[in-house]
Order: sequence, then C-alpha cells, then structure tokens
Amino acid sequence: MTRLTTEAKIQAVLYFRGEPTTYEKLSKLISVPIDEIKATIPILNLKLADSGLVIVFDKEKAVLGTSPEVSDILEEVAKDDLNRDLGKAGLETLSIILYKAPIAKKEIDYIRGVNSGFILRNLMVRGLVERDEVVGLRGFVYKPTLDLLSFMGIKNVTELPEYEEILAQIENFSKKENKEKNNEL
Repeated sequence: MTRLTTEAKIQAVLYFRGEPTTYEKLSKLISVPIDEIKATIPILNLKLADSGLVIVFDKEKAVLGTSPEVSDILEEVAKDDLNRDLGKAGLETLSIILYKAPIAKKEIDYIRGVNSGFILRNLMVRGLVERDEVVGLRGFVYKPTLDLLSFMGIKNVTELPEYEEILAQIENFSKKENKEKNNEL
C-alpha cells in the first residue's frame, strides 16, 4: 500500500468537501501541522496547473475549483445540466431544503444518506437554492431562493403542503437517528 502525501490528502479532502475548508480543519482531518498545510497549498496549486483544477485559497481557507481555461467546457456542462430533469435525488434534496431551511450540507447528507454536493451545485446553478455563510458555523447553510418560492406560487415555506407535519417527521427522524447513534457509543 502506498503512503499518500500531504498534497494528495489535501486534494482528496477538498474534493470530497466541495466547499471552502479552513486550514485548521484540514490540519485536524489529515493530522499534520497547520504550517505544513499553509506551505503545501501553493505547491499543490502549482502541480494542478495542467489538470484543469486549481486551489482557490486565502490566509484561512482553501477550496478546490476549476481552471479558467476550462470555463467554455464547463459552461456547456452547465447548460446540459439545466436542460435535464432534476431527477429523484434533486427533488429529494430540494424537498429537504424547502422544509428544513436553513440547513447545512452535512445535515442534508445525513438525512439522504449520501453526499449531496453535486446535487446542491446543480440546484444552485438552476437558481433554486442559495447558500449563506453563518458566523460560527464552518461551511454553509442552504435555503430556497425567492425565485423558487415565487415559481411555486407561495409567499413563504410555511405555505408548503403539510408543512408542519413533514417538518415534524424530519425532526423526529433526526432525533431518532441521534438517539440510536448515542446508544451505540
């Protein structure tokens, strides 16, 4: 078995998370000093130069992004995505956001049981959901856009069908899962 480099570990974490990640979080996740993370990010970015990927970073966090040289290709991919149906996964994710917003990606992933990063990106590209940064929370929370609510013909999410009942079911599911998880510990 080959031993992964710090660069490979950072790249994998940034790919999997799909959102800006602090150096502190990267340091904890891959068990290397924060100074090593800070030194490795620019080196990794240089190595990715010909790959179509880039690391977008500042003094505190980094995210894996796409190179400007592939923007034409990605524009075509986005157009293709917009012309396709949302599909079951998209509708499921959108429903969770409508009934539980604002909601963090990790909670959406937990409820669905799978990584929802690509679905969330697709919903944002379509202008159906938006993400906000919350002070004190690492990551983003997702909520429906006003355009989506307007398109659905409702003024706010409380006008959704069976809003209170479905919200209660989601809350009960989360409480039940948390209780089972705590019992396993």
